[in-house]
Amino acid sequence: MRHRNTVKKLSRPHTQRKALEKSLLRSVILAEKIKTTSAKAKLLKPEIDKLIVLAKKGTLSARRQAYKKIGDHKLVKKLFDDIAPRFTEHNSGFSRLYFVGYRKGDGAKMALFALTQLKEKETSAKKKKEKKQKLSSKEQAHEPNKEKKPPKKEKRKGLVTGIRKIFKKERDSL
Repeated sequence: MRHRNTVKKLSRPHTQRKALEKSLLRSVILAEKIKTTSAKAKLLKPEIDKLIVLAKKGTLSARRQAYKKIGDHKLVKKLFDDIAPRFTEHNSGFSRLYFVGYRKGDGAKMALFALTQLKEKETSAKKKKEKKQKLSSKEQAHEPNKEKKPPKKEKRKGLVTGIRKIFKKERDSL
């Protein structure tokens, strides 16, 4: 009898199920949100919550336990250094499931699995402005007295220019 054995089997043997769980955990830590079937997402939710609770502890023992589940030192470091500090005020509710629809091929129920505190991504415009400011400050530090010269216009390289060079080489070689 299977009293109190509530493991969702997902029609897989034990080893394949553990490998699937490991790869899903890795994907969530890397991307912080993934799209998968709702059955897999329901299997994943308690596992990622347990890992975040471990990461909030921040001890060496907790790191070793997390490594046992994830199997990658870089991902453990990201979990402990980037993800866990976002959840310091929370005791639970680290992840969320959203129903997305049904998969076109087989009609499987799909879900979006996401962490509740996602990393804020900078827009590309902000990044470009910051790069320009850094570059301009470096130029000013290296060249305080020089005036800026307008950039020289380069000749357009096209088909005709390339053909001229070829014929010029042939003519000069004769």
